[in-house]
Amino acid sequence: MAPRVMRESGRPRFLKECSGACGDLGTFIPHAIGAMVVAGLAPAGVLFGFAVSLIATGLFYGLPIPVQPMKAVSAVILTDGLRAGEVAGAGLMLGVVLVSLGATGAIGRVARLIPQSVSAGLQLGLGLLMGVLGIGLMLKTPWLGLGSLALLLMLMRIPRCPAAPLMLLAAIVAGASTQAVTLPETLTGAWHLPELVLPNWSELWRGLELAVVPQLPLTLTNAVIVTASLSRDLFPGQASRASERNLALSSGVANLLLAPFGAMPMCHGAGGLQAQYRFGARTGLAPILFGSVLLVLALGCADMAAQLFAVVPIGAVGALLVMAGTDLALSRRLFDGRPSCWPVIGVTALVTLLLNPALALAAGWVGELIRAAVVRRVRRRYS
Repeated sequence: MAPRVMRESGRPRFLKECSGACGDLGTFIPHAIGAMVVAGLAPAGVLFGFAVSLIATGLFYGLPIPVQPMKAVSAVILTDGLRAGEVAGAGLMLGVVLVSLGATGAIGRVARLIPQSVSAGLQLGLGLLMGVLGIGLMLKTPWLGLGSLALLLMLMRIPRCPAAPLMLLAAIVAGASTQAVTLPETLTGAWHLPELVLPNWSELWRGLELAVVPQLPLTLTNAVIVTASLSRDLFPGQASRASERNLALSSGVANLLLAPFGAMPMCHGAGGLQAQYRFGARTGLAPILFGSVLLVLALGCADMAAQLFAVVPIGAVGALLVMAGTDLALSRRLFDGRPSCWPVIGVTALVTLLLNPALALAAGWVGELIRAAVVRRVRRRYS
């Protein structure tokens, strides 16, 4: 039986879920809106893809599991100008790989080989990455970014307060009053349906070469393995469904079904899960609420979506990232680690911060093998 979307009733819980639904805007706004505005991807297809995947994820898992743009693919879209067919081809191929790894159970075997010290280092590094990105966004408009962070910290001390939406609303009002952001002069609606995008062989190959190869190791680490580990930490009694196998399958199926309709390649993510949890989300209602808003935008006013999201000051988005990144970095498993594990955690986090999670996984693995050999040698020597 599917897990319940709401395990607590009443208005305070609903407001908390609304607050949690805003937690992952720091990832969504720069990547998804950038793909529509800079790269010219069709807004109806991009928004429809995220909407359907978010709603399905909330219903299936019953937890605030996020749906995020694949960041390496997004970077290629923005810098190398991938066309819609090449983006669709990348999504289809990533979907095939993820479904294959999930269906065969290979992803679970990989996850079981990863030591706890390496997992803690990956979380620390990813949290630091989020924090650094957030600080950079805040400093674009320092008065607004720092003010948003201060207001967020204050609101989070108030019991049952939907801190994230209230902070964002205050930031929008402050930004509009000082012309830091521009509100749309008119709001117009028009019915949109996503168009079918079928890649040819050359588009499939270019998508594989430029997007799939750099994205796949990042997805396997952050979107599958670390997300499953974090789910068990945050929801020890409810996270059995959020296994590595299921996370790989749900990401793969979403890309296979939605990439032909213009969706960006999507996956889950540990940072998004921590962000939604940090701001109050405890059930699948948070992604369902976010997905429902995106569905209305996709079908009713896709052409204005970028303008609507642009009213959120970038400094306020940075404040959300700083808070969520701090929580992700300072995980329980970090403090539970033995002193002999700290060098491995540090190396893994540093490589994540400077390079990427895939290389950090390899470096952490090597470090853990060295640590284990040293520990065995010391024990033999003094036994």
